Amino acid sequence: MENQFPIRQIIDVNGKIALPEYKEKMTAELAKKFYKQMIRIRTFDRKAISLQRQGRIGTYAPFEGQEAAQVGSAMALAEGDWMFPTYRDHGAAIVFGHSLSKVLLFWNGRNEGCIPPKGKNIFPPGIPIATQIPHAAGAAYAERKRGSTSAAIAYFGDGATSEGDFHEGVNFASVMRAPVVFFNQNNQFAISVPISKQMNSKTIAQKALAYDIPGIRIDGNDVFTAYFETLQALERARNGGGPTLIEAVTWRYGAHTTSDDPAKYRDQVENVKRREEDDPIIRVERWLKNEGLYDESWATTVKEEAITEVEEAVKEMEAFPKADPADIFDHVFAEPTWQIAKQKKEYFDLIGGEI
Repeated sequence: MENQFPIRQIIDVNGKIALPEYKEKMTAELAKKFYKQMIRIRTFDRKAISLQRQGRIGTYAPFEGQEAAQVGSAMALAEGDWMFPTYRDHGAAIVFGHSLSKVLLFWNGRNEGCIPPKGKNIFPPGIPIATQIPHAAGAAYAERKRGSTSAAIAYFGDGATSEGDFHEGVNFASVMRAPVVFFNQNNQFAISVPISKQMNSKTIAQKALAYDIPGIRIDGNDVFTAYFETLQALERARNGGGPTLIEAVTWRYGAHTTSDDPAKYRDQVENVKRREEDDPIIRVERWLKNEGLYDESWATTVKEEAITEVEEAVKEMEAFPKADPADIFDHVFAEPTWQIAKQKKEYFDLIGGEI
């Protein structure tokens, strides 16, 4: 089955072009945009981990190693499209236009962090595994019913494909020919469970066969492939071709979350080797150097600008007004039940506050 779903790759780990037919499309401008966005979200990711260790935000889900998959796919979206991320896709959300400070607010436990900028159709991160997949199928179908050309993308990990929501969402989208791209980031582990112990399928892409939709397997560390394959799938969706399942084979360098220790279940020697040989950012650097387009001073400026932007976002997050404890009680029902009212009183008595 792996032979039926070969991994598609435009540039290899050494930054060499594997598919010459894409050479004309691979402009310096596009490559530098990819590079800038990947540096930007990696800087954010590392800062967020630091903030969590300092107790300035809550538990955090890092994504370092998956930048190419997130940047490439998010940059393929058009204004008006819908994004349905998981708790690990805030990099993609930032690329699509989410506010860095709002994303930090989300990880600080604030509901305000779920509100995207005006005009951006970014759904709140799906915390329960795979629940965002039927939502994406439904939103895409609604756009089709409205006669618009907008499409949707649903992000999810390899573990999500073992959930019923995955099968229900993909089946619905297939039957209704909903304009949606199901974008799987196969980072090899569902928390601590390796994919070999989670499923008997040799690939995730082959699961598309059951629903008679295209299934594509790509090198998730190749930002060019992530971009062009997602762009093609979105165009197909907009033109009435229905959904596509994309499996981006990648690797997560860090923990599942900051409360997790990956050294207990994953070979750290392999982890170091993968970082050295196949880091998605270094791969773009290698391509730029091979093409004579890499500028050290420009790269330094990109990194400095990313640090400045992230630090400003941290300041905005920490200057945000303190949360109102009443919010967790007042927005459960339109009118509070007696149980909610009782719990609210007991909580405010505990913290010495006034209702």
